Amino acid sequence: MAKFRYIGKDKDGKEVNDVVEAQSEAKARLALTSKGVKVARIAEISEAEAAKKPKKAMFGTGVSNENVTIFSRQLATLLKAGLPLLRSLEVIGRQERNPYFKSVVEQIADNVRTGNKFSDGLAQHPKIFDHLYVNMARAGEAGGVLDVVLDRVATFQEKALKIKGKIKGAMVYPIVIMFVAVVIVSILMVFVVPKFQQIFEDMLKGARMPAITELVIGISTFMKENIIATLLIVAAFVVLVKLFFKTKFGKRLWDTSVLKLPKISDLVMKSIVARFTRTFGTLLASGVPILEALKITNGTINNVLINEALDKVHDRVRDGENLAVPLSQQNLFPSMVTSMVEVGEETGQLSEMLTRIADNYDEEVDNAVGAVTSIIEPIMILLMAVVVGSIVIALFLPLIQIIQSLTSA
Repeated sequence: MAKFRYIGKDKDGKEVNDVVEAQSEAKARLALTSKGVKVARIAEISEAEAAKKPKKAMFGTGVSNENVTIFSRQLATLLKAGLPLLRSLEVIGRQERNPYFKSVVEQIADNVRTGNKFSDGLAQHPKIFDHLYVNMARAGEAGGVLDVVLDRVATFQEKALKIKGKIKGAMVYPIVIMFVAVVIVSILMVFVVPKFQQIFEDMLKGARMPAITELVIGISTFMKENIIATLLIVAAFVVLVKLFFKTKFGKRLWDTSVLKLPKISDLVMKSIVARFTRTFGTLLASGVPILEALKITNGTINNVLINEALDKVHDRVRDGENLAVPLSQQNLFPSMVTSMVEVGEETGQLSEMLTRIADNYDEEVDNAVGAVTSIIEPIMILLMAVVVGSIVIALFLPLIQIIQSLTSA
C-alpha cells in the first residue's frame, strides 16, 4: 500500500493536512471523499517522508523572534522582486533551517495553495504570529500592498529586537557580578567560616564571640548541614516572588513601582513610548482603522497603568474625540509626544509623526540604558563589598579578642 499526503478541508470546513494509505491515488481520493474530506492537493510520498514529523519544542514554540523577523524580511524582499506569494513561501520554506518553523511555513504555503488567505494561514499559529502581525498582514492583503506592509513589519521587528538586545546587553554585567558574589559568599560560608569556627572554639575556650560572628557562624552551620534545604528555600522564595508578581495585585504593584524608581522609570517609560508609537504608527500606515490599531497596540504593552490609560483613550476616540486630547489628559505620556501627535492629526500625517517619535525615542532608550547601567554597576559592587566585608569583619573580631587574651596573659 502506498502512502499519500493530502491537503483539504473536512466536513466541518477545517483545513486538514495528513497522510492516508491506499493502493492508488484514485482510491485515496475516493476514501477521503467518503469521509467528507474535500481534497485540494494529494501526492504520493515515501515511507521516510510519511514517518517524518516536525518536533515541536518542549517549552514555547521553538521559534524565536529572530526567525519571524528574518521570515518577514525575506518574504517582503521576494514579493518586491515580483515573485508570487505562493512561490515566495515555497522558496523560504525550502531554505529554513529550523525544522518546526519550516513545517509552519510549509503549512502556510499549503493554505495559500488551497485558495485561502495568507493572513488566515498566519492566524493558525497564534504563538508565532501574534494579533499585531496577523492584522497587519490582513490590512496589506485588503489594500493590495502586502509587500509594503511586510517590509514595515520587518523594520518594526528589527528595531524592537535591537532595543531588546541593548537592554539585555546592559544587564549582563550586573548579573555576572551578582553570580560571582553568590559564588564567593557560598564558598566563604560553606568552606572558610567552619575552619575559623573551629579555631575560635579552641582558642577562646568557651568565651562568648561577638554577635555578628555568632550570626555568620549560625548561617554557615545551617548552610553546610542543610545544603539541599537551603537550595530549596532559595528556589521556593524565587518561585513565590514570581507567582506574587503574576497576581493582579502583584502585577499592579510592580508596574507602579517601575514607573516611580529613579532612572529605571525613565528607561521603562521611554521603552513604552517607543513601542507604542512604533506599533501604532506601523498599524495606521498599513491601513488598520485607528480604533483597532489602538486596541492591538494596547495589547503589546505590558504595564497595567498604561493599559488602563489607553483603554480610556480608546473609549474617548470611539466617542468622537481626537487622539491627542485624551492622550495628554492621562498624564503618563510626555508632553512632547502628545504635542507631536496633535500636529500629526492636524496635518493628516499621524502615522509619519508617530514613526518620527519612535525613531527619536529609540535613541532616548539607548541613553537611558547607559544611565541605568552606570547606576546598577556601582550598587551591585557596593552590595558585594558589604556582604563580603561583613563576613570578613565577623571573622576578624574574634581574632582581635584572641590576641587581646594572649597579650593580657
